[in-house]
Amino acid sequence: MAKEEKQKQEEQPKADGKAAQTDNKAEHHGGHKGQCHHRCEKLQKQVDDLKKQLADKDDKYLRAEAEIQNMTTRFNKERAQILKYDGQDLAKSVLPVLDNLKRALTIEVKDENGQQLKKGIQMVHDHLTAALKDHGVTEIPAEGKIFDPTLHQAVKTVPVKGDQKPETVVKVLQAGYQLKDRVLRPAMVVVAQ
Repeated sequence: MAKEEKQKQEEQPKADGKAAQTDNKAEHHGGHKGQCHHRCEKLQKQVDDLKKQLADKDDKYLRAEAEIQNMTTRFNKERAQILKYDGQDLAKSVLPVLDNLKRALTIEVKDENGQQLKKGIQMVHDHLTAALKDHGVTEIPAEGKIFDPTLHQAVKTVPVKGDQKPETVVKVLQAGYQLKDRVLRPAMVVVAQ
């Protein structure tokens, strides 16, 4: 009997050890599952953060691309405006010369030298007018036209006479000019009212 008890006692720790090992495996396996779950959540959070960062970068990229396109469009429009009105300053500088030539042509001359001089002035006037016209500078039509404050500057008003219509330009004191569709200088006019 003592032998049997001794054998039982030896088997008991073995059995308890097997049970303990099984419990440890279960705990280890359960703990491993918990760690995996925790790790998966952590990785999923990182994936979500990276997706958000990527979406933000995409948004910033698209905004930057749109801004570049807007700047390019604006630049092209400004360049087209500059090219369209190229020579505006030169044309403004030449207008007083054209005014003086027109005034010289209004002077009455009777002798042959005066006639020759006037003919030369007329030729210079015509060449200058043609050169300006070739570059888009034209005289603003005024006399007999309805007064337009965007094209004409009323210096004086006079009462309507005869067949004149109210708000009509009756006299041009100084010709106005425009470069294509931009007014360089409005025509200074007298308006019937």
